[in-house]
Amino acid sequence: MTKIVTPGELAQDMRAAMRAIGAQARAAARQLANAPAEAKTRALVAAARILRERADDVLAANARDLAEARTKGLAPSFLDRLTLDAARVEAIARGLEEVAALPDPVGRLLARFERPNGLEIERVATPLGVVGVIYESRPNVTADAGALCLKSGNAVVLRGGSDSFQSSSAIHACLVAGLREAGLPEAAISRAPSAAREAVGEMLEGLGGTLDVIVPRGGKSLVERVQREARVPVFAHLEGVVHVYVDRAADLAKATKIVVNAKMRRTGVCGAAETLLVDRAAAPTMLAPLVKALLAAGCAVRGDEAAQSVDAAVSAAVEEDWRTEYLDAIIAVKVVDSVGGAIDHIQTHGSHHTDCIVTEDAATAERFLKEVDSAIVLHNASTQFADGGEFGFGAEIGIATGRMHARGPVGVEQLCTFKYRVRGDGQTRP
Repeated sequence: MTKIVTPGELAQDMRAAMRAIGAQARAAARQLANAPAEAKTRALVAAARILRERADDVLAANARDLAEARTKGLAPSFLDRLTLDAARVEAIARGLEEVAALPDPVGRLLARFERPNGLEIERVATPLGVVGVIYESRPNVTADAGALCLKSGNAVVLRGGSDSFQSSSAIHACLVAGLREAGLPEAAISRAPSAAREAVGEMLEGLGGTLDVIVPRGGKSLVERVQREARVPVFAHLEGVVHVYVDRAADLAKATKIVVNAKMRRTGVCGAAETLLVDRAAAPTMLAPLVKALLAAGCAVRGDEAAQSVDAAVSAAVEEDWRTEYLDAIIAVKVVDSVGGAIDHIQTHGSHHTDCIVTEDAATAERFLKEVDSAIVLHNASTQFADGGEFGFGAEIGIATGRMHARGPVGVEQLCTFKYRVRGDGQTRP
């Protein structure tokens, strides 16, 4: 007779499995902290090659994930984040190679000084240790997180979402094959054995003291849970309520191009614009062209009275629209009183992620860049550049909107801490 496994027994099994994974990752982290830069580079280059060789397997796994997602009736924006094609697989492979080509951050000399008593003090970059990454639908996060943690000398424990489980598994296998080829411990890039929610709970508890930091990458509910329950430090952004402000001194053609790209290039990314703010002094000449360009691009517009007067297709915005991350082809539009009004609106309703000003007035731009307290602030450029790859980081493990340790795109340098090395010659303290 088959034994019925109780929920309690399942939880105990998951706890044992996850703590074993954490212990193995901790052992791997000790090796990686002193691994030669060449070995880490070789592992990532090999993983990129293997990913290309197994592209058909990865796409087949992704097709299975997509089929299951469609049967659940998931939103088009979610499906876009989940979808892989040949071009996206190639982009993942190139991302691995770009991270491989970055300078090794471990051991970087950050500062050196000598005390009057002759002590020589150095501050040098060191890995964080073991990083836990909890993410949802994006299978490329498997590669980005694995590569960045490896390059920075950290071990990583990955827990992807159930909707991308098969895609992430196929990509993870390529990373492990690269580690094996380079002679590095396979536990350096570890993965939860299932997408069970219990695995998340175990990671939030720290896997028996083996996790040093957690990075959540997903929707608001996931990030809120991690920030609320985690017993280890968290690098997180709650949501990307991203603004583009078009100033009275903006160039209309430039503004139109930036606004449409910021919203519509990919609506499901955290750097997609969610609110358009237009200077009241610019509204008579710029509001209508901007709104009509968004409508023509297939974007639904929710606006204040001024925006509604432009076109019957604009629906009335409610208070909640000013603080909503749509992650879809929807944008809120509001007229504000100059740059000061834009800054006040962003500080009140924004999420400190990414915000942009479009203007040809250098002084106004500098005020915006100085006073808007967001992790990324842009002048005359699309908010879709809020991406570690576009910053030259090779990839990113996420965009942190907090103020401690890391802020903005979290790349290899942000995945390092530091220690002090002190050299003396017999000094004692009186």
